Amino acid sequence: MNRTSRISRARVSLTVLAGASVVAGLLVTTVAPASADKNAPAQGPKPTVVLVHGAFADSTSWNGVMRRLRHDGYPVVAVANPLRSLSGDSAYLKDVLAGIDGPVVLVGHSYGGSVISNAATGNKNVKALVYLAAFLPEKGESAVDLSGKFPGSTLGEALRSVPLTNADGSQGADLYIQNDKFRHQFAADVPRDETDLMALAQRPVTNAALTEGAAEPAWKTIPSWDLIATQDLNIPSKAQEFMAQRAGAHITEVRSSHAVSVSHPGKVTEVIEDAARSVR
Repeated sequence: MNRTSRISRARVSLTVLAGASVVAGLLVTTVAPASADKNAPAQGPKPTVVLVHGAFADSTSWNGVMRRLRHDGYPVVAVANPLRSLSGDSAYLKDVLAGIDGPVVLVGHSYGGSVISNAATGNKNVKALVYLAAFLPEKGESAVDLSGKFPGSTLGEALRSVPLTNADGSQGADLYIQNDKFRHQFAADVPRDETDLMALAQRPVTNAALTEGAAEPAWKTIPSWDLIATQDLNIPSKAQEFMAQRAGAHITEVRSSHAVSVSHPGKVTEVIEDAARSVR
């Protein structure tokens, strides 16, 4: 056999060996994980995260949280909370939930906590509740009752009341935070150029919504997570802690103003995703 023939045969042998190695590698990477994971729980599609803002805010307050959730593959719905009455707002949220297929993680900020507590009762698709600087009322309790249960709220003196004629002709009041007090009261840890815009765009809540008693709360039957804002001037942190402990919630604390979804979107997302990982 001449030298050229020997080199050619060696090249063929190396090619065959290399091909066999590639096939073996593919078999390892394809088969081994399947065998290793055969006892792991099945992972279905991620639950839909439904976000419900509270008083003096709108759905844009979730922008930082939504960006992170979407990046992590979660379907997201940000609900425009009407802020007209607790029973009416809850009925509206129930209709929104009825249009969502599959498991839901329901998230409420501030007064939105009262709304999700009402709306989720009896809804088998809602698998976890997340409260962010929020109310977790017992049946019959109102937001006003709970915010005054412990000292520390300065919201009352920061409000501006505007007369309101209801659809039935009765008289009520829309409540706003005064623009020059908005940042200190609501979002002291958010940059001023942003809070100036938040103050102008704030959604008013009716006095009736804040004084209406809650229905039977969903947190009695659905697992709950609670992020307590320790620098909150709307709902004192002691009130938040009382409600979270009463509900048996998984509790996390963050040094934040009331506007926790704006000032700490990363921490808020962590708590939501912790709740979402519990859904099977």
